[in-house]
Amino acid sequence: MFDVVYYGNPILRKKAKPVVIFDDALKAFVDEMNETMVEYDGVGLAAPQVGQSIQMVVIDVTKGEKPPLVLINPEFTYKSEDEVLREEGCLSFPDIHLDITRPSVVSVKAQNEKGEFFTIDKADDLLARALQHEIDHLNGILIIDHISVIQRKLLSGKLKKLAATA
Repeated sequence: MFDVVYYGNPILRKKAKPVVIFDDALKAFVDEMNETMVEYDGVGLAAPQVGQSIQMVVIDVTKGEKPPLVLINPEFTYKSEDEVLREEGCLSFPDIHLDITRPSVVSVKAQNEKGEFFTIDKADDLLARALQHEIDHLNGILIIDHISVIQRKLLSGKLKKLAATA
């Protein structure tokens, strides 16, 4: 299992590098990412959140009923104009929950751990939100980037404490 890195760690602001080698080491990394996501009770986890600046996320919106999704080198192919406001949390921001507006429906093209391409068409609800949240991490975008300056000022004390532990 990995340790999750917290806000203030510079890796969270980096654009992650594409994955080009699909081997046993990547498969082992995927397994450990899934284990970490479950242990931290997360819905999703991006590689930068465990200190690896690569384009990979794992997502499980089923609470273990289905195998987690593994998305490597994901790209959005569609985002609806219709948006939804919902509360989000983030493992890199423990005990912080924010109302974030995001497109309600998205489609994504990605690769699995074998390098095979697949698509997720017209994801909605929690899956759409998780896809956007985790893919944001691959581009150095955090949930606090989706809130107003005033909201960020209100959080500044908590953010400073988190950054001090990073």
